[in-house]
Amino acid sequence: MSVSAQEPAAGPAERRIPGLLYSDAERELGAALRSLLTSRCDTKSVLARTESEQTYDSGLWRAVAADLGCAGLLIPEADGGAGASFREAAAAAEELGRAVAPVPYLGSAVVATTALLALRQDELLARLASGEVTAALAVDYATPPGAAFPLGVRVAGPRPGDTAGGVTRLRGTVSGVADALPADVLLVPADGVPAGLYAVDPQAGGVRRVPVTSLDMTRQLCDLELADAPARPVASGEDAARAMSAALAAGAGLLASEQVGVAEKCLEMAVSYVKERRQFARPVGSFQALKHRLADLWVSVAQARAAARYAAACLAGSDPDAPVAVALAKAYCSEVAVRAAEECVQMHGGIAFTWEHPAHLYLKRAKSSAIGFGTPDAHRASLASLVNLPGA
Repeated sequence: MSVSAQEPAAGPAERRIPGLLYSDAERELGAALRSLLTSRCDTKSVLARTESEQTYDSGLWRAVAADLGCAGLLIPEADGGAGASFREAAAAAEELGRAVAPVPYLGSAVVATTALLALRQDELLARLASGEVTAALAVDYATPPGAAFPLGVRVAGPRPGDTAGGVTRLRGTVSGVADALPADVLLVPADGVPAGLYAVDPQAGGVRRVPVTSLDMTRQLCDLELADAPARPVASGEDAARAMSAALAAGAGLLASEQVGVAEKCLEMAVSYVKERRQFARPVGSFQALKHRLADLWVSVAQARAAARYAAACLAGSDPDAPVAVALAKAYCSEVAVRAAEECVQMHGGIAFTWEHPAHLYLKRAKSSAIGFGTPDAHRASLASLVNLPGA
């Protein structure tokens, strides 16, 4: 047999590294979601919603969560979900980032769902998969993977009848929680003996959600105040810490995929505009300086996609390289998304500085998501530790 007819043997590294290409299922999911968002989530309606009291689009979320099944992508089929993986969830996150969609996908379908999957909370998972309820993990949006267990909330003294009813009282505050405003269930980490994770009904007495005027009003933050609020224990000790760790890693990894969608859309808008805008009787896109900037940005977006896809694949396969892949993807994709949004604004000129143009929506999403689940500097510091780089 000739050498050209033989399939080259894959080395250990080639066998271990998962593929970065999109599967047919991922492409079909992305196409269906893009079609829905094109018809239901245009930038004018998104902008109008940021100026309203209800900044989240509950109707759009029902369509995304229940009709397309995105709420249950990570949930096993036995619990009513799609039985998909973080790869499919990442493909959905990209499309939602492209549209700066005001829906709690990241907080509910990714972060809270991952925490519950780690604990096998089947009843609540089934309700999440159907789109019946939305959940949120009550942590500061800036909390990075590997952070210490949050202790801003503590277990308070019981009231008469609490012990018999299996109720625990929680007291304390959590600042800057993302996707908690539309949530039907709050997963609250609390200090106790031992520390644990608790399910809280946000409509119960003693629970107060205070909306915060956020930089990115398409993902508005809120402060959570608990005054002897009733809660149901979900996990404690090592189980709670493990669920928190998994949820934060998933949030950072899939937020990187969302940032790829933001960056890609900003690049597309910039390229489209410089092809149309004319100066000195020629399209401004023909100027060499702009060509170079756009070409450099295209390369950065392609590299960001590779990093985000690898992180999602590592999460999907429970690869031991996942912490490194997530830290690398979140650090790099955060900076690429911000740079793409800034270039989009600058290349549009004065029109992009107006409130009516959508460029500021993408810049705000890019800036806020760069802080979410750890800043680039925090992830680079984590990465240095993970790969044993010596300190300065």
